[in-house]
Amino acid sequence: MQYLIESRRARPGDDPIFALNTEAKQRAAAGQDVINATIGALLTDDGQLAVMPSVVQALAEVPAQLAAGYAPIAGRPDYRKAVIDDLLGPHGMADLAANVATPGGTGALRMAIDDFSEPGQKVLTSSFFWGPYRTLSSESGRELTTFNMFDEQGRFDTADLDRALGEILEEQKRALLILNTPCHNPTGYSLDQQEWDGIVDVIEKHGSKGPIVVLLDVAYGYYQPEGMELCLTNLRRLLGKALVCFAWSASKTFLQYGLRIGSLVAVTPDEEERTKIANAMTYSCRGIWSNCNAGGMVAVTRVLTEPELREQSKVERAEHATTLTRRVARWNELATQAGLGYPRYNGGFFTTVFSDRAQEVAAALREQGIFLVPLGKALRVAMCAVNEEQIARIVQGLKSTL
Repeated sequence: MQYLIESRRARPGDDPIFALNTEAKQRAAAGQDVINATIGALLTDDGQLAVMPSVVQALAEVPAQLAAGYAPIAGRPDYRKAVIDDLLGPHGMADLAANVATPGGTGALRMAIDDFSEPGQKVLTSSFFWGPYRTLSSESGRELTTFNMFDEQGRFDTADLDRALGEILEEQKRALLILNTPCHNPTGYSLDQQEWDGIVDVIEKHGSKGPIVVLLDVAYGYYQPEGMELCLTNLRRLLGKALVCFAWSASKTFLQYGLRIGSLVAVTPDEEERTKIANAMTYSCRGIWSNCNAGGMVAVTRVLTEPELREQSKVERAEHATTLTRRVARWNELATQAGLGYPRYNGGFFTTVFSDRAQEVAAALREQGIFLVPLGKALRVAMCAVNEEQIARIVQGLKSTL
């Protein structure tokens, strides 16, 4: 007797990245010398999970009655306002935004797919992308499709975005475009001003063909402030021409992956449309997850709004960002010397090495105790999870195996 519906019968039981992480941990526990560059969590140089004491303090001080109670369906109003003010306030867009609380950035992505595309339609993103984009699209009855991310010069391929966006609008009369910058997962790539100019031109060119929603996944944005400034400055140019949305996450911003706190933020100057979007997102909250972590929202709100905790958190994040910056510099030095092919990388949790034999290379590296994530024609290296000494071994392993 087959109880599962047909479309669910052949699904894998575990996420491939988490499966590799589990194998790496098991081999390390058995005494093997393992480098685990798979999982997207920031570790200190001695291999411990990095935390921010300001956030830990705020969580410990949440009143028991607040932590135990239900949060409002859309999320605590003070939390939602704190996220909008922090993200958009300096750019004069806070009054044009509506948002809801979500279980991490993943929840924000899932809700955007549900509310801004029709079942059976295509969702557009770059050819290198975080694997769960496809899972989220599939689970919602949509299809993830891509444009070529890099052109022959190794820069963002605006021309292919132009082509793909035009084709989708011609086919389905609306488009949801997911962009992940700064510190793209999995490549580490961050868009520069020239590339943003091209993206804005493309969206303006196609804006009259149907509604376009530009969803920016800013999970890693707080680790490259200048990149976030570019995103916000340029996306403001699109207001009134496209709906601008943000998938915001406390997982990376505050190094609280298990807290599952995020927000979907939608920005439009059209007040009537903004109200309808807020209502739709609230309805979706109830239908997908009901409500989010009440205690987590209380703590994150305090860290975002109370001056002392806010400044302390910025100092702590900057220290962790400095650790990442040292690793990035070491990687760029050694990988360039080794002649590895990889995109421009100046910050973030990951970088990606190009290879037409990614699965084969990843398997060979595992035999050497080096765990990377094969992704189509590339291998993702979680720089967040390794120290500077381990980088040399990863580079040497890649050079000898590629």
